Amino acid sequence: MSPRAWGILLNRIRAGKCTPFLGAGASRDVLPLGSDIAREWAAEYGYPLEDSHNLIRVAQFLAVEHGDILAPKEILLRRFRNSGRPRFTDPDEPHSVLASLPLPVYLTTNYDSFMVEALRLNHRDPCREVCRWSQVVQDSFQASPSVFYRDPPFEPTVANPVVFHLHGSDESAESLVLTEDDYFDFMIHLSRDIGARSGILPPRIARAITGNSLLFLGYAINDWNFRVLFRSLVSYVQLTLGMAHVSVQLAPGKGEQQKKVEDYLTRYYGKLNIRVYWDDCWKFTQELRQRWADFQNGG
Repeated sequence: MSPRAWGILLNRIRAGKCTPFLGAGASRDVLPLGSDIAREWAAEYGYPLEDSHNLIRVAQFLAVEHGDILAPKEILLRRFRNSGRPRFTDPDEPHSVLASLPLPVYLTTNYDSFMVEALRLNHRDPCREVCRWSQVVQDSFQASPSVFYRDPPFEPTVANPVVFHLHGSDESAESLVLTEDDYFDFMIHLSRDIGARSGILPPRIARAITGNSLLFLGYAINDWNFRVLFRSLVSYVQLTLGMAHVSVQLAPGKGEQQKKVEDYLTRYYGKLNIRVYWDDCWKFTQELRQRWADFQNGG
């Protein structure tokens, strides 16, 4: 990114006007990527189509095969429980770097608790909340009403930030947005939220999207999960009054083809004022940590 783009991002972070948005790439050192899980499931359960890398489609197949919409979600959570933990002591670990920033709201489409853990290790007291995107999800959290609909509603701060799981969390299999049907239902409900006073996004979370610069971290530009997420949020992004956003993306392809793809996607996302940082999460958070330290020291 250009020095000017970095300057905008760092100033927004200092003002608490930046909202990180974490994807699977932030946890790729300890959790398998969706495409890897999809291929494993496709081989194990005999997925008949050619897009065996597409977890959303393969998960839908498993739900149909088992005759149970929760089956693939429960299988996935069991797999995650047997995985390791991030190296939080590494100064460039993505969750740790983000947890060191003075921000009140963190959004994620991941199911894991790593962002919450990183915040606690940084001596902060986070609140973990889940998007109640369907009646089934609302029922599964009936014993734990959303802190945003209490009286008075919870107001996240730097000391007490919120980690909001847009696609569900490992606390509840019912909450996961995983299959094709889940994504369609999620997008339909989210689209009804635009401009509404109530919906699946609490007003404070909606403001964290529409009133701040967004930092997408851990998504692949050609990943179906990101494409669906982006289309779900595009109406919110368009309400941000020209604010600049950043998306960290792994460079697709190689050589001349890579350059063409980068040029095209840079122009495409540029229409929404999104700067693309072409590299992996660790490279970005390493640079972010160094630049933030210099920025705080007046450099």
